[in-house]
Amino acid sequence: MKRTIAVVADRIGWEERLLIGAAPALGLRLDWVNDESLCLGHPNAPSVKGYDALLVRSRSYTRGGLIATLAEAAGVPTLNTAGAIHACENKAALRALLHTAGVPVPDHRLVLSRKDFEKAVDELPLPLVLKPVFGGMGKRVTLIRHADTAQSVYDYVEDLGHAFEQACLVEPYLGGTSVRCLVVGREPVGTAEFESGGADWRNNAALGNKNRAIAHDADVRKAVDGVVSVLGPGIYGVDLFRTSDGYVVNEVNHAPGFRAVASATGADIPAAIVRYVQELPA
Repeated sequence: MKRTIAVVADRIGWEERLLIGAAPALGLRLDWVNDESLCLGHPNAPSVKGYDALLVRSRSYTRGGLIATLAEAAGVPTLNTAGAIHACENKAALRALLHTAGVPVPDHRLVLSRKDFEKAVDELPLPLVLKPVFGGMGKRVTLIRHADTAQSVYDYVEDLGHAFEQACLVEPYLGGTSVRCLVVGREPVGTAEFESGGADWRNNAALGNKNRAIAHDADVRKAVDGVVSVLGPGIYGVDLFRTSDGYVVNEVNHAPGFRAVASATGADIPAAIVRYVQELPA
């Protein structure tokens, strides 16, 4: 009997379309389920009870963990696990978990107020990056090159952000390139280096930039092994910065976009993900 998996997301994007298309040839059926229509909380979770598992790809940085937690409580397995998704949704919590486990992360300060921000600017070397604790796709990530503009930058956080949005990290700027490794299970299936292109300093893959495939060398595998040891096997986009001491883990995405990595490497990432889902215990 063909197993049926719910792809939980707010919409069907490029990645979801390829995942759904790859499923039948590998003995699965993937159905899109809108993450705004589940109304979870009932002990039997009727909206998802007919599925063998949920592949959680909510783009929201709050919905994914909540959906996974309530689905697991109702006995429906989720990918990734609720614990892994919650960790990935919160950059500060994730870095604390990784650091405690001995996985290198960038030096950073948690900023919850202007006093925090002023201390961070004093303690860390310029240029600095200011980024939200909750969020992705490079949005609201700001480069602070000069101390005399720092306070003006923080005005926008303080005056325009709601309390949830005012939680930020400040960290040293580690250069114009980053590495994204697409991990399925425990293994890297595609790794690419991204370089900021045009006038935008950010090298996030969602913003459009230069990219090239790189090998899964020992340093990449060491970083991936460290992340998996903390979060457990799953489907992750592991974002790395290269430093003189090796890689540091910048972020881990629990519902990674993989179009840029697939384009750069030629890796069949949808097939790898569907095969991993297929091989999970029923």
